[in-house]
Amino acid sequence: MSNKLSPIINPEELLTLKDSSSVILVDARAGINAEENYQNKHLKGARYVDLNRDLATVENPANGGRHPLPSLEKFSEVLSKIGISPSSHVVIYDDKNGSNAAARFWWMLRAIGHEKVQVLNGGLQAAIKTGFPVSSELETFEPIEKYTVTEWKLAQADIDEVEKARNNEESIVIDVRDKNRFDGLTEPLDLIAGHIPGAINIPFSENLNEDGFYKSPEVLAEKYAEITGDKNPENIIVHCGSGVTACHTLLAMDYAGLPIPKLYVGSWSEWSRNDRELATKEIE
Repeated sequence: MSNKLSPIINPEELLTLKDSSSVILVDARAGINAEENYQNKHLKGARYVDLNRDLATVENPANGGRHPLPSLEKFSEVLSKIGISPSSHVVIYDDKNGSNAAARFWWMLRAIGHEKVQVLNGGLQAAIKTGFPVSSELETFEPIEKYTVTEWKLAQADIDEVEKARNNEESIVIDVRDKNRFDGLTEPLDLIAGHIPGAINIPFSENLNEDGFYKSPEVLAEKYAEITGDKNPENIIVHCGSGVTACHTLLAMDYAGLPIPKLYVGSWSEWSRNDRELATKEIE
């Protein structure tokens, strides 16, 4: 039996750890007023990370998308600033069932080789409903020695690799955005609506049950095994709008016991700004 730590932790499990000094709880809510919302109410003891400031280096979306990864040096500084060491047990939550920045932070930690990291199933709301205490007080903690970060160890794909993969029968390019965005019927964030030709649409929301919790590992394993078949994980690329929500599906696949595929960090936000071929439901 594997002793590997599950990438998902249920709120009841977290509640039993609320007084543990070995657990570092991180609030990764994103979007408008996210930091203010954290300050107004967060799970007691939680530290905050900002998607744009801490988990990305926002520059030119045409070069790396809207949320390109920060430098390894910058990420090392972020981890040290909020007190995470290589031995820390990190639990991350957001208010969007992991589809905000919680899964992205999970992927980034796993990508530098950090194994003891989990995402809270059901997020902030589920923890509060379970009775986890909340606070509006300033959380104080000591920064620690530099967390040495040497490389991104999980596989990534760049725009040129995606170009090759979309026309290769041995590869699969998965777009996890909702169907209306994939079909080009709406686009709330990027300049052009549509999708990468050859990509298949598996909305991240399909990873969740009707209560907003991740489906069981068995159900997820069956779902993704059917989609990917016997293809090499190196030939499976997952993307979204800007490389954040795609991590929700990478997390789901890891939870299912499947290999973690490649992440196309630039995603649609990069692809659609580089004069690459585009597709919509109407023209396919």
